[in-house]
Amino acid sequence: MRLWLCVLLGMAEAFGQSAASHDLAAGKLLVASRKLGDPNFAETVIVIVSFDQKGTLGLVLNQPTQLPLSRIFSDLKGGKERTDTAYRGGPVERTDLQALLRSKAVPEGAVHVIGDVYLTSNRALVAKSLAEGSGPSRFRVYLGYAGWAPEQLEHEVELGAWHVLRGEPDLVFDPDPESLWTRMIRRTEMRFASAMGPR
Repeated sequence: MRLWLCVLLGMAEAFGQSAASHDLAAGKLLVASRKLGDPNFAETVIVIVSFDQKGTLGLVLNQPTQLPLSRIFSDLKGGKERTDTAYRGGPVERTDLQALLRSKAVPEGAVHVIGDVYLTSNRALVAKSLAEGSGPSRFRVYLGYAGWAPEQLEHEVELGAWHVLRGEPDLVFDPDPESLWTRMIRRTEMRFASAMGPR
């Protein structure tokens, strides 16, 4: 029993995460396991933007759409020139718009997620970011979100549907989002194998 506990602790340390659902928090990353059966979340990487007694909200980081920001923000300064696309934030309220942005100062009308990353749906702040020319390495738009009722995500984690990893701003704004899940799941599995050691 003691040996098995040491193995589990070693796995958690190697992953930079805890295998337990109590490790969930805003700023953490959810990496869909290979056995996750829900097609809405297959091969997704999600950043948790809100986690409290009311439930959990997150944004899918690795599913860019074909919709350019120039079509969404054609009426805003700096919007017509944007060729980068919006992301599918999740299956809930797909007409809702949220943005993630990086800022050294705390932006008015935004919620802190992790490091210098903030979440906002405030139109004035979105307009300001566009006018300042904040590119996709510092400003991204998401349509919809992922949502879980209280204790629902905890249960899914305990069933092995998700790997919970420590979040990093550079991963949230990864320059190659479409390959993000493949890289993250391989990293997770390699660390798992390393923690287990030779048989």
